[in-house]
Amino acid sequence: MLARKKLVIMGDSISDCGRAKPVGEGLFGALGRGYISLFDALAQVDHPEWGLRVVNMGIDGNTSRDLLARWETDVNAQNPDIVAVLIGINDVWRQFDSPFQPESHVLPEEYAANLRRIAAQQAEHSYRLVFLSPFFLEPHCQDPMRARMDEYGAIMRTVAQENGIPFVDLQQAFAALLENFYPGYLTWDRVHPNEVGQLVIARQLMQAVEPFLG
Repeated sequence: MLARKKLVIMGDSISDCGRAKPVGEGLFGALGRGYISLFDALAQVDHPEWGLRVVNMGIDGNTSRDLLARWETDVNAQNPDIVAVLIGINDVWRQFDSPFQPESHVLPEEYAANLRRIAAQQAEHSYRLVFLSPFFLEPHCQDPMRARMDEYGAIMRTVAQENGIPFVDLQQAFAALLENFYPGYLTWDRVHPNEVGQLVIARQLMQAVEPFLG
């Protein structure tokens, strides 16, 4: 018998990938062209018994601040069983591509506070959370944006551990690829992965949610 559980995925452009608006669910590419669509296909092929309902609520350009602002309408109103969160890339990126617009910057203290407010939702509602770390497809850890992204990934790991939330280290998941491929093969801007990188995220998400569905 199909389990009929619902997974809502919150994030930025890495998740959005041209999904249907206002709700990314249904036919005709509604899940977008990224890891969420690949994950959905994997789930249907490998675990048809789950009957998993997948909803993509990613929005281009979002930061953790933006996720909080729309959490009630885009997550809680969806009545999910599981919520996966991939956020933090723009929290970091705006510090580098918009250095003279500090109002767009989400600094480490705010990022940690935002994640803790998101984590608190798990106790207030009946769903389970999964955190997927921000990443930068640059193998050199001394690169300023890579170093900053690693800092934010560590913050997410800490908040996840504090709240018993599964944590997926996507930067580490990409490490083997970055040892063998030039970043330009995987992404045009070191942020938005191609199909190869999207499949990495899809597989990592699958491993993270399996314990809640198996």
